[in-house]
Amino acid sequence: MELITTRYSENIDGVLGCFDRIIIKGILPSICYGDAMARHLTKQNILLFDYTKYADPLREELRHNAEELASKNNISIEFIKNSSSRKEDIAKRNYDPNKFGLVTILSAMESCNAYRPWHDKISHKNTMKATSGKCLHYYFYFNDPDIGFGYMRVPTWCPFQLQVYFNGHNVLANQLKKEGIKFTMLDNAFDYIEDFEKAQQLADKWDMEKLFKKLQWLAGLYCPVHKKIDENFHWSIMQQEYATDIVFKKQADLKLIYETLIATAIHTVKPANIATFLGQKLHSNYEGEMGNHYNIRIEGSRIKHSMGAVSIKMYDKFNKILRIETTVNDVSFFKHFREVVHRDGTTSKQQAPVKKNIFSLPALIDILKAANKRYLEFISAVEDNSVGKKKLQKITSPTISKTRTYKGFNFFDKTDQDILLHLTSGEFNISGFRAKDFKKRFKQFSAYKISRVLKRLWVKGLIKKVAKTYKYYLTTMGKEAILTALKLKNMVIIPQLNYNIAV
Repeated sequence: MELITTRYSENIDGVLGCFDRIIIKGILPSICYGDAMARHLTKQNILLFDYTKYADPLREELRHNAEELASKNNISIEFIKNSSSRKEDIAKRNYDPNKFGLVTILSAMESCNAYRPWHDKISHKNTMKATSGKCLHYYFYFNDPDIGFGYMRVPTWCPFQLQVYFNGHNVLANQLKKEGIKFTMLDNAFDYIEDFEKAQQLADKWDMEKLFKKLQWLAGLYCPVHKKIDENFHWSIMQQEYATDIVFKKQADLKLIYETLIATAIHTVKPANIATFLGQKLHSNYEGEMGNHYNIRIEGSRIKHSMGAVSIKMYDKFNKILRIETTVNDVSFFKHFREVVHRDGTTSKQQAPVKKNIFSLPALIDILKAANKRYLEFISAVEDNSVGKKKLQKITSPTISKTRTYKGFNFFDKTDQDILLHLTSGEFNISGFRAKDFKKRFKQFSAYKISRVLKRLWVKGLIKKVAKTYKYYLTTMGKEAILTALKLKNMVIIPQLNYNIAV
């Protein structure tokens, strides 16, 4: 299949896949849940109902630390009263990309995790129960020579769950500077890179030990109370984005195809397609949310496809960059081949959910990059009408094979339409299908009828058979032709008929 990046290569400066938004959560394991907090207090010879006497001095230490950092850096702590205020915009007032260090400190009263002592009247035991409350939070915005512009969010109340934000494009920008590779950026996207190939190599390499040490250093600087608890933070992935940017030379070049791409995605992407993009199988018992969302922003229009905790979206940045972006709020949604440690201490290599700790970031590069590529392949297929129309002509006309005539497929015949749509099911794209899979869907068909349908699909070049198996796959030509037919039907013929009826 010819991708858009190849089809319009003369109009494209380059393509770059890179982490975008990265949000990491930091917890202290020994106090991160009620029973753990109770054990910690007991070890410190502190009564559970004296919990506030333990927590108050730590809160005061964090306040003092923030004031001391503000004084050293000659900045003031700005309290944000309006919760709808965009903190990043406020922080960037004092941001100089060429100056490293603390940029600004913002504070706000926000919700936080907390504990309260509890006496169980039945067991007559005291424990700590998890609850929620509000406390003062500090946002330490920084510009770091390694991870660039970001912040660490520090609550002033136990259990001190940290949140760190930075952007993968800023990490890459610092790497490009060190390598002497020229570039320019528009917000969090590169609109020019001197060497896209070298930039991609840098974007694919993540030194996790270095990142881990950086996070520990930031925690020691902005939340030093963990030293009194005598424990380091454990870091896990809270939200992760991976963007594939297709950088066009001119805004007009992207504009020529963008509206068609968006309109096509709105009408042709179905739940099964979304599952396929994300490398999943859509089972009949799936109960999570799925759907497409289209909205128009100041920056431009955007189409978003979601499946549970993961979404994949396409939009234009500054009318020059076509961005395909996968966002995951729970990385265990994905599976990959890794070492698994069992309860009995043995290990094995097998497919397992991605771990949430930060050392899964390199694995996520491959997983999210593949999702973006599958989406790119899909929109490339539906965007190329000329090729699809020729193939559509082939499969709708009668074909003679070994003296037998096989009629073409009629996209407006309900039975033919059901057969072709059934071929595009997400699980079939990944693992193929057999005659018995067809029988489950088309129970009214006899074994002979199913055999005849499969032969007809094979003669038309819509499916191919795997050697020495009974398994079939939808061919590239089949995908292109079916998607083109759906596009013509949903976007042209049906809307026109509706228009004629209205008139």
